[in-house]
Amino acid sequence: MAVTESAVVPVGTPGESEGVRDTGSGAAERARAAHEGILRRQSARESAARTYARALPIVPVRARGLTIEGADGRRYLDCLSGAGTLALGHNHPVVLEAVRKVLDSGAPLHVLDLATPVKDAFTTELFRTLPPRFAERARVQFCGPAGTDAVEAAFKLVRAATGRSGMLAFTGAYHGMTAGALEASGGATDVRVARLPYPQDYRCPFGIGGDRGAELAARWTESLLDDTKSGVPLPAGMILEPVQGEGGVIPAPDTWTRRMREITRARSIPLIVDEVQTGVGRTGAFWAVEHSGITPDVMVLSKAIGGSLPLAVVVYRDDLDVWQPGAHAGTFRGNQLAMAAGTATLAYVREHGLAERAATLGARMLDRLRPLATEFDCVGDVRGRGLMIGLELVDPEGPPHPDPDGPRPAAPELAAAVQRECLRRGLIVELGGRRSSVVRLLPPLTISDEQTSAVLDRLADAVSAVSATARGDRRPGRDGEQGADGPR
Repeated sequence: MAVTESAVVPVGTPGESEGVRDTGSGAAERARAAHEGILRRQSARESAARTYARALPIVPVRARGLTIEGADGRRYLDCLSGAGTLALGHNHPVVLEAVRKVLDSGAPLHVLDLATPVKDAFTTELFRTLPPRFAERARVQFCGPAGTDAVEAAFKLVRAATGRSGMLAFTGAYHGMTAGALEASGGATDVRVARLPYPQDYRCPFGIGGDRGAELAARWTESLLDDTKSGVPLPAGMILEPVQGEGGVIPAPDTWTRRMREITRARSIPLIVDEVQTGVGRTGAFWAVEHSGITPDVMVLSKAIGGSLPLAVVVYRDDLDVWQPGAHAGTFRGNQLAMAAGTATLAYVREHGLAERAATLGARMLDRLRPLATEFDCVGDVRGRGLMIGLELVDPEGPPHPDPDGPRPAAPELAAAVQRECLRRGLIVELGGRRSSVVRLLPPLTISDEQTSAVLDRLADAVSAVSATARGDRRPGRDGEQGADGPR
Protein backbone atom coordinates (compact mmCIF):
# COMPACT_ATOMS: atom_id res chain seq x y z
CA MET A 1 0.00 0.00 0.00
CA ALA A 2 1.36 3.40 -0.93
CA VAL A 3 1.47 5.97 1.85
CA THR A 4 0.21 9.39 0.84
CA GLU A 5 0.96 12.81 2.25
CA SER A 6 -2.36 12.99 4.02
CA ALA A 7 -1.94 9.64 5.73
CA VAL A 8 1.65 9.47 6.91
CA VAL A 9 1.74 7.85 10.34
CA PRO A 10 4.98 7.79 12.36
CA VAL A 11 5.74 4.14 12.88
CA GLY A 12 5.22 3.11 16.47
CA THR A 13 2.78 5.99 17.13
CA PRO A 14 -0.60 4.57 16.09
CA GLY A 15 -3.29 6.99 15.14
CA GLU A 16 -1.14 10.14 15.05
CA SER A 17 -0.99 11.65 11.57
CA GLU A 18 2.18 13.13 10.10
CA GLY A 19 0.60 16.53 9.69
CA VAL A 20 0.27 19.17 12.41
CA ARG A 21 -1.01 17.55 15.56
CA ASP A 22 -4.36 18.46 17.07
CA THR A 23 -3.33 21.59 18.94
CA GLY A 24 -5.87 23.97 17.38
CA SER A 25 -5.65 26.06 14.24
CA GLY A 26 -4.00 28.99 16.04
CA ALA A 27 -1.19 26.83 17.42
CA ALA A 28 -0.71 25.24 14.00
CA GLU A 29 -0.40 28.63 12.35
CA ARG A 30 2.12 29.77 14.94
CA ALA A 31 4.15 26.61 14.41
CA ARG A 32 4.20 27.14 10.65
CA ALA A 33 5.16 30.77 11.08
CA ALA A 34 8.03 29.86 13.43
CA HIS A 35 9.20 27.17 10.99
CA GLU A 36 9.17 29.56 8.02
CA GLY A 37 10.87 32.33 10.00
CA ILE A 38 13.76 30.07 11.00
CA LEU A 39 14.23 28.96 7.39
CA ARG A 40 14.19 32.57 6.16
CA ARG A 41 16.81 33.62 8.69
CA GLN A 42 18.98 30.64 7.82
CA SER A 43 18.85 31.55 4.15
CA ALA A 44 19.74 35.17 4.91
CA ARG A 45 22.55 34.46 7.37
CA GLU A 46 24.25 31.20 6.44
CA SER A 47 26.82 30.47 3.78
CA ALA A 48 25.85 29.56 0.25
CA ALA A 49 27.84 26.36 0.88
CA ARG A 50 24.96 24.83 2.86
CA THR A 51 23.68 21.67 1.21
CA TYR A 52 21.12 19.51 3.01
CA ALA A 53 19.15 22.57 4.09
CA ARG A 54 18.39 23.39 0.45
CA ALA A 55 16.88 20.02 -0.44
CA LEU A 56 15.32 19.38 2.98
CA PRO A 57 13.51 22.56 4.12
CA ILE A 58 12.65 21.24 7.56
CA VAL A 59 13.46 22.52 11.05
CA PRO A 60 14.00 19.53 13.35
CA VAL A 61 13.01 20.15 16.97
CA ARG A 62 12.63 16.60 18.34
CA ALA A 63 13.91 13.21 17.24
CA ARG A 64 13.91 9.62 18.43
CA GLY A 65 15.10 6.56 16.55
CA LEU A 66 14.01 6.82 12.93
CA THR A 67 11.61 9.71 13.50
CA ILE A 68 12.19 13.47 13.29
CA GLU A 69 9.57 16.08 14.18
CA GLY A 70 9.82 19.52 12.58
CA ALA A 71 9.01 22.92 14.07
CA ASP A 72 5.83 22.93 11.97
CA GLY A 73 4.61 19.72 13.63
CA ARG A 74 5.22 17.39 10.68
CA ARG A 75 6.95 14.05 11.24
CA TYR A 76 9.43 12.26 9.02
CA LEU A 77 11.14 8.89 8.78
CA ASP A 78 14.84 9.72 8.56
CA CYS A 79 16.81 7.53 6.15
CA LEU A 80 19.64 10.05 5.95
CA SER A 81 20.76 9.34 9.54
CA GLY A 82 23.25 12.18 9.67
CA ALA A 83 24.80 10.94 6.40
CA GLY A 84 25.32 7.55 8.03
CA THR A 85 26.42 8.87 11.42
CA LEU A 86 23.45 7.63 13.47
CA ALA A 87 23.96 3.88 13.68
CA LEU A 88 21.36 3.67 16.46
CA GLY A 89 19.15 6.45 15.17
CA HIS A 90 18.39 9.69 16.98
CA ASN A 91 18.80 9.94 20.76
CA HIS A 92 19.08 6.24 21.48
CA PRO A 93 18.64 5.60 25.23
CA VAL A 94 22.04 3.91 25.65
CA VAL A 95 23.76 6.90 24.04
CA LEU A 96 21.87 9.43 26.15
CA GLU A 97 22.62 7.46 29.33
CA ALA A 98 26.33 7.30 28.49
CA VAL A 99 26.48 11.05 27.93
CA ARG A 100 24.51 11.80 31.11
CA LYS A 101 26.82 9.56 33.12
CA VAL A 102 29.88 11.56 32.08
CA LEU A 103 28.12 14.88 32.70
CA ASP A 104 26.90 13.82 36.13
CA SER A 105 30.30 12.43 37.14
CA GLY A 106 32.04 15.80 37.04
CA ALA A 107 34.68 14.41 34.67
CA PRO A 108 36.52 16.95 32.51
CA LEU A 109 34.99 17.35 29.05
CA HIS A 110 38.16 18.63 27.40
CA VAL A 111 41.48 16.87 27.99
CA LEU A 112 43.53 17.20 24.76
CA ASP A 113 45.21 13.79 24.42
CA LEU A 114 45.52 12.91 28.12
CA ALA A 115 44.51 9.44 29.24
CA THR A 116 41.10 9.20 30.90
CA PRO A 117 38.83 6.33 31.98
CA VAL A 118 36.38 7.38 29.27
CA LYS A 119 39.04 7.22 26.54
CA ASP A 120 40.36 3.91 27.88
CA ALA A 121 36.88 2.39 27.73
CA PHE A 122 36.38 3.66 24.16
CA THR A 123 39.73 2.34 22.93
CA THR A 124 39.13 -1.03 24.59
CA GLU A 125 35.70 -1.39 22.96
CA LEU A 126 37.01 -0.20 19.58
CA PHE A 127 39.83 -2.78 19.61
CA ARG A 128 37.34 -5.47 20.62
CA THR A 129 35.38 -4.84 17.41
CA LEU A 130 38.31 -4.63 14.98
CA PRO A 131 39.25 -7.61 12.78
CA PRO A 132 41.43 -9.74 15.10
CA ARG A 133 44.51 -9.92 12.86
CA PHE A 134 44.42 -6.15 12.48
CA ALA A 135 43.75 -5.42 16.15
CA GLU A 136 46.66 -7.48 17.46
CA ARG A 137 49.19 -5.09 15.91
CA ALA A 138 47.17 -1.88 15.86
CA ARG A 139 47.80 1.62 17.17
CA VAL A 140 45.16 4.34 17.31
CA GLN A 141 45.60 8.05 16.62
CA PHE A 142 42.94 10.48 17.83
CA CYS A 143 42.85 13.40 15.42
CA GLY A 144 40.45 16.21 14.55
CA PRO A 145 36.76 15.38 14.98
CA ALA A 146 35.76 14.84 11.33
CA GLY A 147 36.40 11.99 8.91
CA THR A 148 38.32 14.27 6.59
CA ASP A 149 40.74 15.01 9.46
CA ALA A 150 41.39 11.30 9.82
CA VAL A 151 42.03 10.98 6.08
CA GLU A 152 44.58 13.80 6.25
CA ALA A 153 46.25 12.12 9.23
CA ALA A 154 46.39 8.81 7.36
CA PHE A 155 48.07 10.46 4.37
CA LYS A 156 50.63 12.13 6.63
CA LEU A 157 51.24 8.82 8.40
CA VAL A 158 52.02 6.74 5.31
CA ARG A 159 54.12 9.51 3.79
CA ALA A 160 56.20 9.72 6.94
CA ALA A 161 56.51 5.93 7.15
CA THR A 162 57.49 5.35 3.50
CA GLY A 163 59.35 8.54 2.65
CA ARG A 164 57.23 8.76 -0.49
CA SER A 165 54.63 11.37 -1.40
CA GLY A 166 52.21 10.17 -4.09
CA MET A 167 48.85 8.56 -3.40
CA LEU A 168 46.59 6.18 -5.28
CA ALA A 169 42.81 6.66 -5.17
CA PHE A 170 39.81 5.69 -7.26
CA THR A 171 37.35 7.32 -9.61
CA GLY A 172 34.12 8.16 -7.81
CA ALA A 173 35.81 8.27 -4.40
CA TYR A 174 34.84 10.65 -1.62
CA HIS A 175 37.19 11.10 1.34
CA GLY A 176 36.27 14.51 2.75
CA MET A 177 36.43 18.25 2.12
CA THR A 178 39.92 19.31 3.24
CA ALA A 179 42.56 19.86 0.58
CA GLY A 180 44.32 16.50 0.70
CA ALA A 181 41.09 14.53 1.07
CA LEU A 182 39.59 16.37 -1.88
CA GLU A 183 42.59 15.50 -4.02
CA ALA A 184 41.83 11.84 -3.44
CA SER A 185 38.12 12.32 -4.14
CA GLY A 186 36.53 11.77 -7.52
CA GLY A 187 35.35 15.33 -8.08
CA ALA A 188 38.77 16.99 -7.80
CA THR A 189 40.52 18.31 -10.91
CA ASP A 190 43.83 19.75 -9.66
CA VAL A 191 45.37 16.68 -8.05
CA ARG A 192 48.63 15.05 -7.06
CA VAL A 193 46.92 11.68 -6.82
CA ALA A 194 46.85 8.94 -9.45
CA ARG A 195 43.25 7.99 -10.13
CA LEU A 196 42.43 4.31 -10.75
CA PRO A 197 39.26 2.65 -12.13
CA TYR A 198 36.82 1.46 -9.47
CA PRO A 199 34.90 -1.63 -10.61
CA GLN A 200 31.15 -1.52 -10.96
CA ASP A 201 28.54 -3.42 -12.91
CA TYR A 202 26.08 -0.78 -14.07
CA ARG A 203 28.55 1.77 -15.46
CA CYS A 204 31.65 -0.37 -15.80
CA PRO A 205 34.60 1.73 -17.07
CA PHE A 206 35.42 -1.13 -19.43
CA GLY A 207 31.84 -1.70 -20.55
CA ILE A 208 31.56 -5.29 -19.38
CA GLY A 209 30.96 -5.33 -15.61
CA GLY A 210 31.02 -8.43 -13.45
CA ASP A 211 34.12 -10.40 -12.53
CA ARG A 212 35.77 -9.67 -15.85
CA GLY A 213 35.38 -5.91 -15.40
CA ALA A 214 36.83 -6.11 -11.89
CA GLU A 215 39.76 -8.16 -13.17
CA LEU A 216 40.53 -5.58 -15.86
CA ALA A 217 40.44 -2.84 -13.23
CA ALA A 218 42.98 -4.78 -11.15
CA ARG A 219 45.21 -5.36 -14.18
CA TRP A 220 45.09 -1.65 -14.99
CA THR A 221 46.33 -0.91 -11.48
CA GLU A 222 49.17 -3.42 -11.78
CA SER A 223 50.20 -2.03 -15.15
CA LEU A 224 50.23 1.54 -13.88
CA LEU A 225 52.50 0.60 -10.98
CA ASP A 226 54.84 -1.68 -12.90
CA ASP A 227 55.20 0.27 -16.16
CA THR A 228 58.28 2.44 -15.78
CA LYS A 229 56.79 4.85 -18.33
CA SER A 230 53.38 5.20 -16.69
CA GLY A 231 54.40 8.47 -15.05
CA VAL A 232 53.27 7.17 -11.65
CA PRO A 233 56.13 6.55 -9.21
CA LEU A 234 55.78 4.14 -6.32
CA PRO A 235 53.25 5.88 -4.03
CA ALA A 236 53.12 6.38 -0.29
CA GLY A 237 49.78 4.62 -0.08
CA MET A 238 46.48 3.57 -1.66
CA ILE A 239 43.11 4.63 -0.23
CA LEU A 240 39.86 2.88 -1.09
CA GLU A 241 36.27 2.63 0.12
CA PRO A 242 34.79 -0.87 0.46
CA VAL A 243 31.52 0.69 -0.71
CA GLN A 244 31.59 4.04 -2.48
CA GLY A 245 28.83 5.93 -0.72
CA GLU A 246 28.88 9.45 -2.13
CA GLY A 247 30.07 7.89 -5.38
CA GLY A 248 26.66 6.26 -5.82
CA VAL A 249 26.45 3.28 -3.43
CA ILE A 250 28.83 1.04 -5.35
CA PRO A 251 30.06 -2.01 -3.43
CA ALA A 252 33.55 -3.19 -4.32
CA PRO A 253 33.67 -6.86 -5.34
CA ASP A 254 35.36 -8.87 -2.61
CA THR A 255 37.68 -10.55 -5.13
CA TRP A 256 38.85 -7.14 -6.38
CA THR A 257 39.42 -5.91 -2.82
CA ARG A 258 41.60 -8.96 -2.18
CA ARG A 259 43.52 -8.22 -5.38
CA MET A 260 44.15 -4.65 -4.23
CA ARG A 261 45.52 -6.07 -0.97
CA GLU A 262 47.81 -8.46 -2.91
CA ILE A 263 48.99 -5.73 -5.26
CA THR A 264 49.80 -3.27 -2.51
CA ARG A 265 51.44 -5.83 -0.22
CA ALA A 266 53.69 -7.11 -3.01
CA ARG A 267 54.92 -3.56 -3.66
CA SER A 268 55.14 -2.42 -0.02
CA ILE A 269 52.37 0.14 -0.51
CA PRO A 270 50.33 0.78 2.66
CA LEU A 271 46.64 0.13 2.04
CA ILE A 272 44.28 2.65 3.67
CA VAL A 273 40.65 1.60 3.94
CA ASP A 274 38.17 4.43 4.44
CA GLU A 275 35.45 3.06 6.75
CA VAL A 276 34.04 6.47 7.69
CA GLN A 277 30.60 5.61 6.30
CA THR A 278 30.79 1.83 5.96
CA GLY A 279 31.89 1.06 9.52
CA VAL A 280 29.98 -0.01 12.66
CA GLY A 281 27.73 -2.59 11.01
CA ARG A 282 26.42 -0.46 8.16
CA THR A 283 27.23 -2.94 5.33
CA GLY A 284 26.26 -6.13 7.14
CA ALA A 285 29.66 -6.72 8.79
CA PHE A 286 31.01 -4.69 11.68
CA TRP A 287 33.72 -3.36 9.37
CA ALA A 288 33.26 -3.62 5.62
CA VAL A 289 36.76 -5.05 5.09
CA GLU A 290 35.50 -8.19 6.82
CA HIS A 291 33.45 -9.11 3.75
CA SER A 292 36.64 -9.69 1.77
CA GLY A 293 38.69 -10.94 4.70
CA ILE A 294 41.63 -8.60 4.05
CA THR A 295 43.81 -7.02 6.71
CA PRO A 296 44.51 -3.39 5.76
CA ASP A 297 47.48 -1.38 6.99
CA VAL A 298 45.37 1.63 7.98
CA MET A 299 41.69 2.16 8.73
CA VAL A 300 40.08 5.61 8.79
CA LEU A 301 37.06 5.79 11.11
CA SER A 302 34.53 8.48 11.97
CA LYS A 303 30.75 9.10 11.77
CA ALA A 304 29.07 6.30 13.73
CA ILE A 305 32.03 5.68 16.08
CA GLY A 306 31.11 8.88 17.96
CA GLY A 307 27.55 7.78 18.67
CA SER A 308 26.21 10.94 16.91
CA LEU A 309 28.92 13.26 18.32
CA PRO A 310 32.10 14.40 16.51
CA LEU A 311 34.90 11.85 16.69
CA ALA A 312 37.46 10.48 14.23
CA VAL A 313 40.44 8.15 14.56
CA VAL A 314 43.09 6.49 12.45
CA VAL A 315 43.94 2.90 13.36
CA TYR A 316 47.09 1.48 11.80
CA ARG A 317 49.72 -1.24 11.89
CA ASP A 318 52.23 -0.58 14.65
CA ASP A 319 55.35 -0.52 12.43
CA LEU A 320 53.93 2.53 10.65
CA ASP A 321 54.01 4.46 13.93
CA VAL A 322 57.05 6.60 13.11
CA TRP A 323 55.61 9.97 14.12
CA GLN A 324 57.44 12.19 16.54
CA PRO A 325 55.41 13.69 19.43
CA GLY A 326 53.20 16.46 18.11
CA ALA A 327 53.66 15.41 14.46
CA HIS A 328 49.88 15.30 14.22
CA ALA A 329 47.61 16.88 16.80
CA GLY A 330 44.28 18.64 17.28
CA THR A 331 42.76 20.64 20.09
CA PHE A 332 39.49 18.68 20.08
CA ARG A 333 40.92 15.18 19.77
CA GLY A 334 39.91 14.38 23.36
CA ASN A 335 36.12 14.68 23.02
CA GLN A 336 34.99 12.85 26.16
CA LEU A 337 31.26 12.95 25.43
CA ALA A 338 31.80 11.55 21.94
CA MET A 339 33.99 8.77 23.30
CA ALA A 340 31.35 7.83 25.87
CA ALA A 341 28.60 7.88 23.24
CA GLY A 342 30.84 5.95 20.87
CA THR A 343 31.63 3.25 23.43
CA ALA A 344 27.92 2.76 24.07
CA THR A 345 27.18 2.59 20.34
CA LEU A 346 29.97 0.16 19.48
CA ALA A 347 29.00 -2.11 22.35
CA TYR A 348 25.29 -2.02 21.51
CA VAL A 349 25.88 -2.86 17.84
CA ARG A 350 28.21 -5.71 18.80
CA GLU A 351 26.11 -7.17 21.61
CA HIS A 352 22.81 -7.01 19.71
CA GLY A 353 24.11 -8.39 16.39
CA LEU A 354 23.03 -5.31 14.47
CA ALA A 355 25.59 -5.91 11.71
CA GLU A 356 24.06 -9.31 11.01
CA ARG A 357 20.61 -7.77 11.07
CA ALA A 358 21.76 -5.09 8.61
CA ALA A 359 22.87 -7.85 6.23
CA THR A 360 19.53 -9.65 6.45
CA LEU A 361 17.36 -6.54 6.33
CA GLY A 362 19.40 -4.95 3.56
CA ALA A 363 19.03 -8.02 1.37
CA ARG A 364 15.29 -7.99 2.01
CA MET A 365 15.06 -4.30 1.09
CA LEU A 366 16.99 -4.84 -2.13
CA ASP A 367 14.65 -7.70 -3.04
CA ARG A 368 11.70 -5.34 -2.55
CA LEU A 369 13.27 -2.47 -4.49
CA ARG A 370 14.81 -4.27 -7.48
CA PRO A 371 11.44 -4.78 -9.20
CA LEU A 372 11.22 -0.96 -9.47
CA ALA A 373 13.89 -1.13 -12.18
CA THR A 374 11.53 -3.34 -14.21
CA GLU A 375 8.35 -1.47 -13.36
CA PHE A 376 9.68 2.07 -13.99
CA ASP A 377 11.98 2.81 -16.89
CA CYS A 378 13.43 5.82 -15.06
CA VAL A 379 15.04 3.48 -12.50
CA GLY A 380 18.26 2.28 -14.07
CA ASP A 381 19.77 0.27 -11.24
CA VAL A 382 19.14 -0.76 -7.65
CA ARG A 383 22.20 -1.75 -5.63
CA GLY A 384 23.78 -1.74 -2.21
CA ARG A 385 25.25 -3.72 0.64
CA GLY A 386 23.62 -4.07 4.03
CA LEU A 387 21.88 -0.82 4.93
CA MET A 388 23.64 1.24 2.27
CA ILE A 389 21.17 1.20 -0.63
CA GLY A 390 20.91 3.26 -3.79
CA LEU A 391 18.52 3.68 -6.73
CA GLU A 392 20.05 5.27 -9.82
CA LEU A 393 17.62 7.42 -11.81
CA VAL A 394 18.13 7.63 -15.57
CA ASP A 395 16.61 9.39 -18.55
CA PRO A 396 14.62 6.64 -20.29
CA GLU A 397 14.51 8.70 -23.51
CA GLY A 398 18.24 9.47 -23.52
CA PRO A 399 20.68 7.62 -25.77
CA PRO A 400 22.72 4.87 -24.11
CA HIS A 401 26.44 5.45 -24.40
CA PRO A 402 28.52 3.93 -25.86
CA ASP A 403 26.90 0.49 -25.98
CA PRO A 404 23.38 0.47 -27.46
CA ASP A 405 22.41 -1.95 -24.69
CA GLY A 406 24.24 0.04 -22.02
CA PRO A 407 22.87 2.28 -19.28
CA ARG A 408 20.86 5.38 -20.08
CA PRO A 409 22.16 8.85 -19.13
CA ALA A 410 21.98 9.80 -15.48
CA ALA A 411 18.92 11.91 -14.58
CA PRO A 412 19.72 14.16 -11.61
CA GLU A 413 16.51 16.13 -12.08
CA LEU A 414 14.45 12.94 -11.66
CA ALA A 415 16.46 11.94 -8.58
CA ALA A 416 15.81 15.37 -7.07
CA ALA A 417 12.12 14.99 -7.88
CA VAL A 418 12.03 11.61 -6.11
CA GLN A 419 13.70 13.20 -3.09
CA ARG A 420 11.04 15.93 -3.03
CA GLU A 421 8.20 13.43 -3.39
CA CYS A 422 9.69 11.36 -0.57
CA LEU A 423 9.77 14.44 1.66
CA ARG A 424 6.11 15.15 0.87
CA ARG A 425 5.35 11.65 2.11
CA GLY A 426 7.35 12.07 5.29
CA LEU A 427 10.54 10.29 4.19
CA ILE A 428 14.02 11.84 4.25
CA VAL A 429 16.51 10.43 1.73
CA GLU A 430 19.86 11.59 0.41
CA LEU A 431 21.17 12.01 -3.14
CA GLY A 432 24.62 10.98 -4.29
CA GLY A 433 26.52 9.41 -7.14
CA ARG A 434 27.65 10.82 -10.43
CA ARG A 435 25.64 13.94 -11.18
CA SER A 436 23.64 13.37 -7.97
CA SER A 437 21.43 10.87 -9.76
CA VAL A 438 21.32 8.20 -7.04
CA VAL A 439 18.64 8.19 -4.33
CA ARG A 440 20.34 6.83 -1.21
CA LEU A 441 18.96 5.06 1.86
CA LEU A 442 21.03 5.04 5.06
CA PRO A 443 18.52 4.04 7.75
CA PRO A 444 19.68 3.42 11.33
CA LEU A 445 20.60 -0.16 12.13
CA THR A 446 17.76 -0.20 14.66
CA ILE A 447 15.03 0.23 12.03
CA SER A 448 12.17 -2.20 12.67
CA ASP A 449 10.44 -4.45 10.14
CA GLU A 450 7.34 -2.26 10.32
CA GLN A 451 9.36 0.89 9.73
CA THR A 452 11.18 -0.78 6.86
CA SER A 453 7.88 -1.51 5.13
CA ALA A 454 6.79 2.11 5.58
CA VAL A 455 10.05 3.39 4.12
CA LEU A 456 9.85 1.11 1.10
CA ASP A 457 6.19 1.98 0.48
CA ARG A 458 6.86 5.70 0.57
CA LEU A 459 9.91 5.42 -1.67
CA ALA A 460 8.08 3.27 -4.22
CA ASP A 461 5.13 5.67 -4.19
CA ALA A 462 7.49 8.62 -4.77
CA VAL A 463 9.15 6.87 -7.71
CA SER A 464 5.73 6.07 -9.14
CA ALA A 465 4.65 9.71 -8.87
CA VAL A 466 7.82 10.99 -10.54
CA SER A 467 7.60 8.38 -13.29
CA ALA A 468 3.99 9.34 -13.98
CA THR A 469 4.86 13.03 -14.13
CA ALA A 470 7.81 12.35 -16.43
CA ARG A 471 5.48 10.49 -18.80
CA GLY A 472 2.73 13.07 -18.50
CA ASP A 473 0.68 10.12 -17.31
CA ARG A 474 -2.49 10.85 -15.33
CA ARG A 475 -3.63 7.24 -15.21
CA PRO A 476 -4.11 5.55 -11.84
CA GLY A 477 -0.88 4.99 -9.92
CA ARG A 478 0.58 1.82 -8.43
CA ASP A 479 -2.17 1.39 -5.86
CA GLY A 480 -5.07 2.66 -7.95
CA GLU A 481 -5.01 6.25 -6.71
CA GLN A 482 -4.85 9.28 -9.01
CA GLY A 483 -1.50 10.01 -10.72
CA ALA A 484 1.01 12.46 -9.32
CA ASP A 485 -0.85 15.59 -10.46
CA GLY A 486 -4.25 14.48 -9.28
CA PRO A 487 -5.86 14.69 -5.83
CA ARG A 488 -4.22 12.65 -3.07
